Amino acid sequence: MIPDTSYLILSLHHVQSQESLKQTISSLPDKPGIYKYYDTEGELLYIGKAKSLKKRVSSYFTKQHHENAKTRILVSKIEKIEFTIVDTQYDALLLENILIKQFQPKYNVNLKDDKTYPFIKITNERFPKIYATRRLIKDGSEYFGPYASVEIMYTLLDMVKFIYPLRNCNLNLSEKNIEDKKFKICLEYQIGNCKGPCEAFQSEEDYMQSIKAIGKILKGNVSEVLTLLKDQMAAASAQYKFEEAHQLKLKYNKLIEFQGRSTIVSHTITNLDVFSIAEEQNFAFVNFLRVANGMIIQTQTIELKKKIDESTQELLQMGIAEIQNRYGNTSKEIVLPFEIELENQNIIFTVPKLGDKKKLLDLSLKNVLYFKREKLAQYEKVNPDVRTDRILAQMQKDLRLPHPPTRIDCFDNSNFQGAYPVSAMVCFIDAKPAKKEYRHFKVKTVVGPDDFATMHEVITRRYKRVLDENQPLPQLIIVDGGKGQLSSAVDALKKLDLLGKIPIIGIAKRLEELYYPGDELPLYIDKKSETLKTIQQLRDEAHRFGITFHRKLRNQGTLATELEDIDGIGEATAEKLLKHFRSVKKIKESAIDELDGLVGKAKAKLVYEYFNSKV
Repeated sequence: MIPDTSYLILSLHHVQSQESLKQTISSLPDKPGIYKYYDTEGELLYIGKAKSLKKRVSSYFTKQHHENAKTRILVSKIEKIEFTIVDTQYDALLLENILIKQFQPKYNVNLKDDKTYPFIKITNERFPKIYATRRLIKDGSEYFGPYASVEIMYTLLDMVKFIYPLRNCNLNLSEKNIEDKKFKICLEYQIGNCKGPCEAFQSEEDYMQSIKAIGKILKGNVSEVLTLLKDQMAAASAQYKFEEAHQLKLKYNKLIEFQGRSTIVSHTITNLDVFSIAEEQNFAFVNFLRVANGMIIQTQTIELKKKIDESTQELLQMGIAEIQNRYGNTSKEIVLPFEIELENQNIIFTVPKLGDKKKLLDLSLKNVLYFKREKLAQYEKVNPDVRTDRILAQMQKDLRLPHPPTRIDCFDNSNFQGAYPVSAMVCFIDAKPAKKEYRHFKVKTVVGPDDFATMHEVITRRYKRVLDENQPLPQLIIVDGGKGQLSSAVDALKKLDLLGKIPIIGIAKRLEELYYPGDELPLYIDKKSETLKTIQQLRDEAHRFGITFHRKLRNQGTLATELEDIDGIGEATAEKLLKHFRSVKKIKESAIDELDGLVGKAKAKLVYEYFNSKV
């Protein structure tokens, strides 16, 4: 028999690859750079950046336990490592961004290239044209934007064309063609929208001065253009060219009006970029504002798709790199919501607490939260499961749970002046009511108004049955009533050996207070959060379900109790009599024949003799 050597070969290959990895890691430099992970097939799995290649890469292989399953799987697949050294950590960030977009590795954040926002383009040609576009072509043209509001962009275009009329034709205005008089002026010249460079009515020098001024306006440098227009007005007036001075005055007023409508930040703020971030379970959104000469001249929000639970800091760094690769990096200062591990000698990183920069950061955050809300609404409309996963993930985070609370049981007690105590349990599955799982409990062992003992009994009965019948346990138990009821429920779970296996919390009368076993101080959750809204819905539903059952018992069962005191009359007979006669008083006043026709001769005799013997 020939022995099977395949396992031996595979094992040997694995040992060799591990040795090769160890040699590579040991030779890594303590310098900034990027690293690439490959699998056995040579497929690129992951690209990362590092301030120190040696420390960062070795951390993947020295950790006993990784933060998440995806990272563990990634590490198990790594067979080869490549790296590139760069000068600074900032250079590593930019290079990482470029390579991720080029190769799109399986385990890297998905950088979505959102091309929906338009730009203003100044073409690269003799007598350039200016118009709106959504396509960025590397043809030497100059682009300004993107503009989140199309309306604002066209208002800006109309304004600059009013101040500086330019051509909008596609004629080849070469020097020779103009000298040979190949073109005739058109209607645009007649109505004042163009100065007629096609027939040399406007020189190239004058035309390019207009283009230069428009570029300054689009970059936010309005004050310089205003000064220029003011000087031209004064010169025209001095030369008694009043009509020309009037036209310049109109342009000046138009620019002042535009400046007044623009977002003025502060005359003390010159050129800076502002970034903010908002996250969900699988997505992150980064907003970018560019400020020049006290005005916001550029804005954009991009979407990042998480892959291996990247940290908020890592996601923000990726967003910064992506935006700066798209739109360049001309600012000397970057405003951020928190500090990041990034160094660049040419850039100042600022985390403002007060003042105009903080207002800018708040504005950026407002934009990114709005963008996130709109995007999630779109996803959830197409796929409702996205909303469910998001709510469960948020609840897991807010309530510090080990797992998403797919199934939640919520308990509430009801009694009337200590009489007829009942309890209700409602169940939410995937953050929605599962009414088939709702349960009522008539309290059996408690005498008088004792909510603590009632909760102990109900929790014991419920989960003893769950264990006996091998039913699935919930991922969360909620008890309404605060510390006392929570303590009783915890004691019941302890006796069933379920304490620690099922997370349990108590809701105080003030809904925003949540209590955990053993914690003296409550946990407070944001009143606007979906976690609190879901808990509120659970408690309200448990209260409604319990009150409905309690009222039914009060309206029927309270009266039925006296009938059930009659030897030989059970609950079913008592309810049947009450349903027919509506009250005990009418039963007392009924003839034996009436009772006989409803419950039979023997039971009719028992009821009749019971009430009439008391007269």
